[in-house]
Amino acid sequence: MREYARPRLVVSQCLEFDACRYNGDMIHNAVVKRLMDFVDFVPVCPEVEIGLGTPRETIRIVGRDGVHKLLQPATGNDVTEAMSQFSDRYLNGVSATDGFILKSRSPSCGLKEVRVYAGVEKGPAIGHASGLFGGKVMERFGVYAVEEEGRLNNFTIRDRFYTKIFTLASFRALKEGGGGIDELHEFHERNLYLFMAYSNPTLKVLDRILKSSGEREEVEVMALYEKALLKLFNRAARYDSNLNVAQAIATQFDGKVSDGEMAFFHELADKYSDKKEPFSSIVTLLKSWAVRFEDDRMLRQTFFAPYPEKLLEITDSGKGRDY
Repeated sequence: MREYARPRLVVSQCLEFDACRYNGDMIHNAVVKRLMDFVDFVPVCPEVEIGLGTPRETIRIVGRDGVHKLLQPATGNDVTEAMSQFSDRYLNGVSATDGFILKSRSPSCGLKEVRVYAGVEKGPAIGHASGLFGGKVMERFGVYAVEEEGRLNNFTIRDRFYTKIFTLASFRALKEGGGGIDELHEFHERNLYLFMAYSNPTLKVLDRILKSSGEREEVEVMALYEKALLKLFNRAARYDSNLNVAQAIATQFDGKVSDGEMAFFHELADKYSDKKEPFSSIVTLLKSWAVRFEDDRMLRQTFFAPYPEKLLEITDSGKGRDY
C-alpha cells in the first residue's frame, strides 16, 4: 500500500471548521470533510480576523471610479484597508503550503464571480471580481493548487486538484526531509507517466533540468525543478495524452502478455477514443499486468493512483481519469 505525503492547505474557516459565516452558520462541504483524514488544514476567516465578529452585517464589493472598496452597507464602514493589511500580513506568514480551498463568491475569500455593486444601496450587480483576500491569494499563490469549494464538486476539477496537492506535498516532503539530487531523480521517475499525461513539454523541461544537475548547485536544481513542476498542472490532462501514456505503458509489456491480451487492450483503447469506455478500465488492465509480472518500477508509478483511492467517490468509479 502506497503511503502519501500529507498536503497542507489553507481553507476558509466556515467550511466544516467553525460557525463563522456572516449569519452564524457553518457550511458543510463533503470534499473538505473527506479530505480531513489525508490533509493538514489551516483554517482562516479574514472577516473575523479584521474584527467584524459573528454574526455580522454583510459586506460587499463596491466599484467606485475603477477602484473596488469593501463596504458594510448597514454600518457604512469601509473595511478595505483593514482587509488589505490583514491579507498581506497573513499571506506573508504562509509558507510550506500546497494550496488553498476558499469560499466561493465571498467578498473576502472568493476567487472570481464575486458580485460588484455600484453602491451600498440595494441594486443589481454591475460586474464580478475576486474577493480582496482571494485576489491576493491568486497573486501570490496562483501557481499552487487554489480552488473554490463549489468548483470541487466537478469531478475533472477535483481530480486535477487532488493530483496536484498530493504531488506537491510529495515534493515538499522530499525537500523538508533533506532529500538531494538522487531523491529528486527517484521522485521524477515515480511520476514519469503522470507528468507525461499532463504536459509532455513540461516533462521535457524537467528532464533537461535533471540532466544538467551536475553543472549546478543542488539548491538551484531544486528551485528550477519546483518552478517547472508548479506549471505542470495548469490544465487537465488531454484526452489524447492519456491514451498516448496508456499506449507507452502497454509497450513495456510487449512479448510478455499474449496476443489476445494486447488485442483486448487495443480494443479498450479504441472504445475510449470513441467515448464508449472509461479510462479507468484501461488503467486497471495495465496495472493488472504490472502486478502479474511483478514490475515494481511500473507499480511505483503515481499515474495509477496519484492520490488515495479512498478519496474517489463511488460515482467517480466509472470515470477514472477520463478528462
